[in-house]
Amino acid sequence: MMDATRRFLSEHEFLSRRFFLSLGAAGAVLAQIPGTATAFEPRNAVLESAVTKLESFLTAPDKFRDVSRGTPLPHKLSDEKKSEVGLTRETWRLEVVSDAEHPAKLGQQFQKSDGTALDFAGLMKLAETHSVKFPKVMTCLNIGCPLGMGIWEGVPLREIFWRTGARENVRRVYYEGFHNDDPKQLFRSSLPIGRVLEDPYDLPPVILCYKVNGEWLSSERGGPVRIVVPEAYGFKSIKWLSKITLTNLAHSNDTYADGNNDIDSPLKSFAATLSVPNIVTPGEPIPVTGYAQVGISGVSKVQIWLAPASTEKSKDDPYFQQAPWSDAEVLPPPSNWGGNLPDGQIPPGTLGFDPVSGKPRSWPMRLAKVHWAALIPGVPAGDYKLRCRTIDEKGAGQPLPRPFRKSGHAAIEEVSITVK
Repeated sequence: MMDATRRFLSEHEFLSRRFFLSLGAAGAVLAQIPGTATAFEPRNAVLESAVTKLESFLTAPDKFRDVSRGTPLPHKLSDEKKSEVGLTRETWRLEVVSDAEHPAKLGQQFQKSDGTALDFAGLMKLAETHSVKFPKVMTCLNIGCPLGMGIWEGVPLREIFWRTGARENVRRVYYEGFHNDDPKQLFRSSLPIGRVLEDPYDLPPVILCYKVNGEWLSSERGGPVRIVVPEAYGFKSIKWLSKITLTNLAHSNDTYADGNNDIDSPLKSFAATLSVPNIVTPGEPIPVTGYAQVGISGVSKVQIWLAPASTEKSKDDPYFQQAPWSDAEVLPPPSNWGGNLPDGQIPPGTLGFDPVSGKPRSWPMRLAKVHWAALIPGVPAGDYKLRCRTIDEKGAGQPLPRPFRKSGHAAIEEVSITVK
């Protein structure tokens, strides 16, 4: 029976490729968007039904998943307590100081003690001429799904840095958020000064963020002000920003380093499923949908592979690089982006979007997400595993080029399907 199933799957793989190629010949590749992965049209009615049920591209601000730290959680404090500790727009103050033990040479510090700390009105004054907006998926280093996808708005951190009159001996920027004034709960992160002052590889700037999807940051999202680092995992985007320290030290002070994590590697690319039928009838086509996190290395395609559940990893191919993968359809940019944006449309001036057409300059967009879909031709009765993966812009198949867990999740997902 198993030999027959394997023969069928071999034929199925050949037919699947013909099936996907025929879709590609019948439909159109996404027009005139550089870097676009292939899209196949028209879709089967069953698959089209699954696609219409997909989540919106952007996440409504109140629908983000939350992995906040603290006891009690800062966003759970009473309104009176939030006001007292500076967690409201009216009472927020940001200190920018030199490291006392390893000082940077500054012309000025901004401190609460002398009334010079930056307040929200001062930040908004800077925003009149320096605000930026960009799309970013917020994701945790150790969680296999994004927390949410948003358009983040703020003032580049370097605008505040230069107002200190910094001259030399600045090698790193330390920053921390409010965490109940308890040293044991302090959550902090850091960046090399070079990343703050310039934006390599066409990345957006590191920002002091005050809005997501056009709405003021809620306390749960890290408001009134948080850091957002475009290419980084969430622990670099500290919530409830309260203090920045400029230091001559060369090493990081990141809280996440204490958990044996890689604190410097940027977002990885990986694929995961959203809808997969667990039980199907023999010979019945199987519609599947999913998303891909588009990391720093981009995504050129998403692929799927259906195999008998008994299929084992080869010692010579632990990441299934030689498996008979088939291309899925990477879905085009949506007409309605969701996320509670007015009319579901991207705000003018958002980085990564053409100012005239309003369309993304490339697709899939790096540091964001993208949806995908596939219709798998029917198979005989049996137990199967469905796997999916991304291929990045350099041709590396997930979980490569960085398969190690501590630098971020990228394991190949496996979903069980029973055909009976």
